[in-house]
Amino acid sequence: MRIAVNTRFLLKGRLEGIGWFTHEIIKRLVINHPEHEFIFFFDRPYDSQFIYSDNITPVVLNPPARHPILWYMWFEWSVKFALKKYKADLFISTDGFLTLSTKVPTILVVHDLAFEHFPEHLPFKFRYYLQKFTPKFVAKSLHTITVSAYSKQDIIEKYGTDSQKISVVYNGVNNLYKPLSIDEKAKYREQYAQGAEYFVFTGALHPRKNVINLLKAFTLFKKKQRSSMKLLIIGRYAWNSEGIKDLIENHPFKQDVIHYNYMQVDELCNVIGAAYALTFVSFLEGFGIPVLEAIYCNVPVIVSNNSSLPEVAGNAGLYVDPTDIEDIADKMCTMYKNEHLRNQLIENCKVQATKFSWDKSAISFYNYMMNAYQQFKK
Repeated sequence: MRIAVNTRFLLKGRLEGIGWFTHEIIKRLVINHPEHEFIFFFDRPYDSQFIYSDNITPVVLNPPARHPILWYMWFEWSVKFALKKYKADLFISTDGFLTLSTKVPTILVVHDLAFEHFPEHLPFKFRYYLQKFTPKFVAKSLHTITVSAYSKQDIIEKYGTDSQKISVVYNGVNNLYKPLSIDEKAKYREQYAQGAEYFVFTGALHPRKNVINLLKAFTLFKKKQRSSMKLLIIGRYAWNSEGIKDLIENHPFKQDVIHYNYMQVDELCNVIGAAYALTFVSFLEGFGIPVLEAIYCNVPVIVSNNSSLPEVAGNAGLYVDPTDIEDIADKMCTMYKNEHLRNQLIENCKVQATKFSWDKSAISFYNYMMNAYQQFKK
């Protein structure tokens, strides 16, 4: 088969959720299936690290698609004609978008419908595009893959999609995420947190991540505990992040709130691995990769009791109402004071981690894809 792939999120040094999913799944597909030819569609010059094997033909299609008008142009013009030019049998698109005007069957990945639940968190032009076209994309796709049972049910309820047309393929975690020794933890605490224990949040900083409530809860925690515990916030400032930045810079316990920008995985794995706990209290997550990264490091988590997060965290975390600052602070206090409970959560991490791996997910992805394609060809 000749399989075209939307690889526009494979950006050197800037892989985030969609980029990591694309990288880990597609890399395994092309290496494990040399019998197929793959055409990678980039929207800007690509890095050679993403050309995983000899059965890949990389193609750069203009224009760079980072705006709703350019999204439309890229998918409905550039991708459409490239699919025809390269005689693709199948198209894989891992970013929730596809080409409506092609006859080439498409495997679509939709990570979440956060824009339906929290439209106010997005600029109007992005929200309009997503709400207008995502139902059409799902309806057009040969098969839709999503990353949690929560997101699958959400798509079914919002768009009336047949459950047989949607499958779940979980995210996995980079192999660099693993438990650290006592000496390693002390080393990284010294390097990143002035030697103190710390809670950590990692992710792009925008309203849906609920970092403002986390920062307010940390204020209550510090007032209640009077400990040396710090809070590390790791991530780039994204859209509507002015309030987050202002609160970080003017926090009542400013000396104990440390912000680091986006980190590469070889650094981030150590920061997460040395943490006392991960605090991830988003309003909604299609999956929540940082939660699984922490669990792989045997670091317990404090997470929201909503969306996909209970699926991912299982028994390895404490759950909070993300709208309740007191609840978040109380769970931080519980994690800090109850060492027996924390040790039990660490043991639970070891069990929960076994449920997720990129290798298993890549096999599932390929099987769902081929089953859908074979049904299409009948």
